[in-house]
Amino acid sequence: MKRIAILLSLAVLFGCNSNPNRELGRYKMDQEYLVASTLWYQYSPEAKALYYQGFNIAKERVLEYNRVPGDKPKAVVVDIDETMVDNSLYQGHMIETGIGFTPETWKAWTDSAMAKALPGAVEFTHFCDSLGVEVLYLSNRTVHEMEATMKNMQALDFAFIRPQNMFFKDSISGKEPRRRMVSQQYEIVLLLGDNLSDFAEIFENRGDDWGESLVEQQKEKFGKRFIIFPNPMYGDWEKNVYDKQKQLTNQQKFEKRREKVLSF
Repeated sequence: MKRIAILLSLAVLFGCNSNPNRELGRYKMDQEYLVASTLWYQYSPEAKALYYQGFNIAKERVLEYNRVPGDKPKAVVVDIDETMVDNSLYQGHMIETGIGFTPETWKAWTDSAMAKALPGAVEFTHFCDSLGVEVLYLSNRTVHEMEATMKNMQALDFAFIRPQNMFFKDSISGKEPRRRMVSQQYEIVLLLGDNLSDFAEIFENRGDDWGESLVEQQKEKFGKRFIIFPNPMYGDWEKNVYDKQKQLTNQQKFEKRREKVLSF
């Protein structure tokens, strides 16, 4: 009954955002651009293979770094969304309703505790546990979402699901202060994420080249210290699509997306 109530509240939240003066078909088209990327994420075996590949490489790196003695206990820092759990049902609901992201609907989604584990993610946490390497969850979910997130991940059998391993967003979105806090107690041997800013502060300001030069500077770390997972649905890369403008209408966003597509 509780899950039904949460889903109903999610439907109400999306419904309350609707505009009765707009044609429903046109309104739903506002999130149509998400369809191909969401379908790829939900169905393609290539997506599944990339997750297995990423976690296989991560296990090799943990084994390698765990052999090196150190003064601090070793830890792997992982993002949660689209790294450990799959939230593509939320994107699906955006497509279905035509209504974009809002903090209220996102909170209703996380409260539902319906996210599924991504391929290889649960096994990886238990692999680290078997080696005595801590897994620390550094997420931009808010501290108000921690209880529901822990409930969701415990049900999926993730290891290390306890408050002291959760580093959620309070007031600052940037992850560097939390990484520094973690590094006071642990030696961070590996970072896993789907967004470049999951790895280092240098990626938080990508510049006009979308961050390509930053990736080039840090290229030796990918597959060694940084393990990146696929997420074609959303991310910081979108800021450059919209020329870093936050108050665009859906029509303006549509036009910006079309402008950025390269052709011959």
